[in-house]
Amino acid sequence: MEEALFLTRFATKVTVIHRSENFRASKIMLDRARRHQKIAFLTNTVVEDVHDVGKKEVTGLRIRDVKTGESRDFPTSALFLGIGHIPNAKMFAGQLDTDPDGYLVTRDWVHTRVPGVYAAGDVQDRRYRQAVTAAGTGCMAALEAEKFLEAEGL
Repeated sequence: MEEALFLTRFATKVTVIHRSENFRASKIMLDRARRHQKIAFLTNTVVEDVHDVGKKEVTGLRIRDVKTGESRDFPTSALFLGIGHIPNAKMFAGQLDTDPDGYLVTRDWVHTRVPGVYAAGDVQDRRYRQAVTAAGTGCMAALEAEKFLEAEGL
């Protein structure tokens, strides 16, 4: 929803096309987007094709209603693709604690429940999920790992 709200600064209209009726955005952000006069919603809808990519421009989309299966053309001059966010932490399942959405659970920013194992960036940061934050927590985790190894005499 943050991206849709941001795009209203540049576009005359923003249409959020979403595959279901449910959103993972916070209630506050969703309510703000729903109240915005430039934002419209197409739920239960997926994009099947982008028209005129070969011409290096977008003239429309082919969209499909996932409930009815009906497809139609949707005229537009731009497309912003937000892929959502699924933390890439499945490899730690059963070894480290995760929350219901798959993020690694940490205390004091980077500490997991396993001594000497630290989590940083997108796998544990559900709020910011950005490169700068990932770099910062990565540095924190590296410093903690260095302290841990020193304390272990390694």
